[in-house]
Amino acid sequence: MHATSPAESVHALDVDGLRHPDISFYVGEDDGAVFVCGALKRLGAHEGELKSMRTVEIARGRGLASAMLEHLLAVARSRGYRVIRLETGSEDYFASARRLYARHGFVVGEPFADYLPDPNSVYMHLHVGDSVTTSGASLGDGGIREG
Repeated sequence: MHATSPAESVHALDVDGLRHPDISFYVGEDDGAVFVCGALKRLGAHEGELKSMRTVEIARGRGLASAMLEHLLAVARSRGYRVIRLETGSEDYFASARRLYARHGFVVGEPFADYLPDPNSVYMHLHVGDSVTTSGASLGDGGIREG
């Protein structure tokens, strides 16, 4: 993310950040190769945040990001979360991510938690019962597992 956004607008977690007890990290793999990842952070008893959604370039366009997002939303529902929030970039580089989230029912909203207004960020949220299943994608013999 440091290559695509100003340093003060990078909110991606490093490995230590992903190890926080309030964060569950998942990877999607096939034949031992990781193609997609995503994390879910607990913000409160009924609220979570999507973090660190990434798909490797060679796997883009296969529906794997949708599969990961649907998995994270299923985890959120199982935990009783009512709202899922996220921060993503406003730059063109993040346009496909914003479209993905919008296809699943996310709408643009205000900053949340410790985020501040930032022209390089877009804040989105979803009432979990409003999510849309779209992908039907799979990761072959691998699947999604907690990392």
